[in-house]
Amino acid sequence: MKDLKYLAALTIPLSAIVGITFGGSWSYFTPFYAFVLIPVLEILLPQDPENYNKETQEKRSLNVLFDWLLYINVPIVYGLLFYFLQALSNQQYATFEVIGLMFSIGIVLGTNGINVGHELGHRQGSYERYLGKLLLLPSLYIHFYIEHNFGHHVHAATREDPATARYNQTVYSFWISSVYRQYVKAWKIQQRLLRSQSLSFFSFKNDMLWYLIFQLVYLSVVYFFFGHAVLWFALGAAIVGFLLLETVNYIEHYGLLRKKLPSGRYERVREVHSWNSNHVMGRIILYELTRHSDHHYISSKKYQLLDCHEDSPQMPFGYPTSMVLALIPPLWFSIMNPRIPEPMKTDIPSGKELRSIA
Repeated sequence: MKDLKYLAALTIPLSAIVGITFGGSWSYFTPFYAFVLIPVLEILLPQDPENYNKETQEKRSLNVLFDWLLYINVPIVYGLLFYFLQALSNQQYATFEVIGLMFSIGIVLGTNGINVGHELGHRQGSYERYLGKLLLLPSLYIHFYIEHNFGHHVHAATREDPATARYNQTVYSFWISSVYRQYVKAWKIQQRLLRSQSLSFFSFKNDMLWYLIFQLVYLSVVYFFFGHAVLWFALGAAIVGFLLLETVNYIEHYGLLRKKLPSGRYERVREVHSWNSNHVMGRIILYELTRHSDHHYISSKKYQLLDCHEDSPQMPFGYPTSMVLALIPPLWFSIMNPRIPEPMKTDIPSGKELRSIA
């Protein structure tokens, strides 16, 4: 019965339904719930560093309940998105209400969409990867699948990784650099994959081209059924969704860099190269994403099996709370900079080096 705790992740879309239904100040209920109530609960509730023994892990790995707790997000995300777009096209909302609802749906797209899509994108089954990409679609971020799996997991905690935030880099600067560099890098990875198979740009195996087409079709459908005004709000929600992802990316590896060996290669990714958190609410809401070091150790390891490593650097707060702190750079730097190992702080590239790897 305790395994059903991950149903708590569905309280995010539930809060958005409340906002759409009641309007007014309730339009902002999801941002308030995600970034005020949940951080408060993270602080009040105890941390849980416990790992499961081998026997329990084997049972959990075979329990399909954990898979269906992910799959259920697909109809929920799309059902809620349709409800949101239909409500905007049929009801009169004040501007402040529309902005609140846009942020609410964007948060759902980032947590129950992109975050779950990320988990499914690492699965071995092709149908699960398709579901993962389907969850990335409303945020217009399907290219994340290619860059994350073939780029980030190779280059994490290095200068070459767009999704690794530099020491003293603000989250706002990171949004720009990461969004741009990840998209460009995804195309470069795709081109390399095509060349390795002697395929042309217009090959049916050009996934990036398909992703672009699918996203244009999605936007066209929104425009055709709901009009141009609603299309702008769908775009706004998508931006909120992928910026939420990038904020998570920012805190996951902030300031942590791998050493470059004399051979020119980097040391392998270790537990010390990801920020982790055992705060219960963040773990549940984000499907154990906060045990990030173990995820990088074995990327195909299912969320319900991830372990806490003693050597992993621990955040003083949970991921949701840390995301709020990251939005206030002086406060973030004062809390996190002293926790970064000194050798990593000294390995800071110059502006010229940063431009060369962009």
